[in-house]
Amino acid sequence: MIDDARPTGAPAAGPDARPPLETPASLEALRETIAAELLAARARTAALTDCVEDRDLTAQHSPLMSPLVWDLAHIGNQEELWLLRNVGHRDPMHPEIDPLYDAFEHPRAERPSLPLLPPNEARAYAHEVRGRVLDLLGESPLEGAPLLDAGFAFGMIAQHEQQHDETMLITHQLRVGEPALAAPPPPPAPADAAALPADVLVPAGPFTMGTDTEPWALDNERPAHRVELPAFRLDTTPVTNGAYLRFIADGGYDEPRWWTPEGWEHRRTARLSAPLFWRHEDGQWLRRRFGVLEPVPLDEPVLHVSWYEADAYARWAGRRLPTEAEWEKAARYDPATDRSRRFPWGDAPPAPGNANLGQRHLRPAPAGSYPDGESPHGVRQLMGDVWEWTASDFRPYPGFRAWPYKEYSEVFFGPEYKVLRGGCFAVAPVACRGTFRNWDYPIRRQIFAGFRTAADAETD
Repeated sequence: MIDDARPTGAPAAGPDARPPLETPASLEALRETIAAELLAARARTAALTDCVEDRDLTAQHSPLMSPLVWDLAHIGNQEELWLLRNVGHRDPMHPEIDPLYDAFEHPRAERPSLPLLPPNEARAYAHEVRGRVLDLLGESPLEGAPLLDAGFAFGMIAQHEQQHDETMLITHQLRVGEPALAAPPPPPAPADAAALPADVLVPAGPFTMGTDTEPWALDNERPAHRVELPAFRLDTTPVTNGAYLRFIADGGYDEPRWWTPEGWEHRRTARLSAPLFWRHEDGQWLRRRFGVLEPVPLDEPVLHVSWYEADAYARWAGRRLPTEAEWEKAARYDPATDRSRRFPWGDAPPAPGNANLGQRHLRPAPAGSYPDGESPHGVRQLMGDVWEWTASDFRPYPGFRAWPYKEYSEVFFGPEYKVLRGGCFAVAPVACRGTFRNWDYPIRRQIFAGFRTAADAETD
């Protein structure tokens, strides 16, 4: 759940609640990395909030989302709470506003009625916090305590702000009015995209799922553990708009046998007939994307579909959604070395040629893009472009321990939430890796989610 419910509160676990971390090569290099990530996140926050008038910042564009100005001050408040107070042991700057920006205390639908900081004050508050945090970073040993080791608390806050930037981008998509954002389109599909196989075989066997060594991994990604899987087949690329249109044309939304009972009931009550933001007009399908109405591009991965819709499509296609473990094995496991990589392409951080990340483009890239980001099994676009629904409920890994507070993951475990993997075009590289887990309700459609399908491998 890319949500404002992370992080909040105060540390609740003991100093031994987190597995050991990799040792950074250089303290100064670590400080530079942290500063760069914090500054990149703040630049993106500014771009998302400076592009509209104050009335758009204070308005609630959907009951599903907070006013943008709430996100802006919440980012500053959580940075103050975790870094200045918990790490730096500083006195609170404005303790009276803490309850206003506690995501668990005030649901999103209530936030417009709160006495929130107006835009200029929210910006000034976040700016002042950031200045003090950068001073703190310069003097912090970045070791000697769980929140400090490898700069974890600083990395958590950089991820938190980027997650809110994704949330604010969702709000921009829901906003009605003239376009406020612009970005170049992704490059066209490579020449070999049309010749790619429909799916690939991932052989049976064990692999290591999760992590013990990723320095800024969050608690639900831990601990690393071995998982044995039978052989399965996985789509080479995410399901495209063109393929999804065939499901629509074949009456997929009107046939109960493709839907779970809960999904069919939701489809009926919500009157679903196409992905969110689509409409059929004058004989063609159109979509609204950040204020622009345009024809639905057939070669892009489908976007803004719920888990129920993804599951129904997979059934219609004679397939199924992959489990979370299947997705991670296809993305990380390298059979040549018998180890799990950080990313599909290897251990190096994402580069522009590996994946569509970081809001460089305001849309998914065509299916088959990013051959340099291909996994060892030949699967493409496992990182970036669209979040991918999996068949799995959000559950803890064996040996899970909540850290640094149970409200990050533990309170969400259960069958109510489905896991999404891989990030999307709106996800920053700092918040995207092969072990990262997202989760949401199966009805959610405003998020940048698509899917790919899987099937059991045929056996002799």
